[in-house]
Amino acid sequence: MSTSEAITAEREETGWDAVRELPPSAKLVAKVLEYNETLTQSQLAEETLLPPRTVRYALNRLEEEDVVDSRFSFSDARKRLYTLAIESR
Repeated sequence: MSTSEAITAEREETGWDAVRELPPSAKLVAKVLEYNETLTQSQLAEETLLPPRTVRYALNRLEEEDVVDSRFSFSDARKRLYTLAIESR
């Protein structure tokens, strides 16, 4: 098994388990990302109906658990795009 396959397998085993221990806002953001492949923070706030500050906190917690990946948007470098980094069930 290659290193990247091992990391992917580890994420699958621990990903949703890690989310289970997080606040409800982080769980909601993770679920919205599960159904929408890639969203910005403002799109997440719109989809979840959570305040932007709460979404930012949820994303930080999800990034700490390595269940969300982020990258800069090519169309607007001021924005980041967030993607769920674990497999959906």
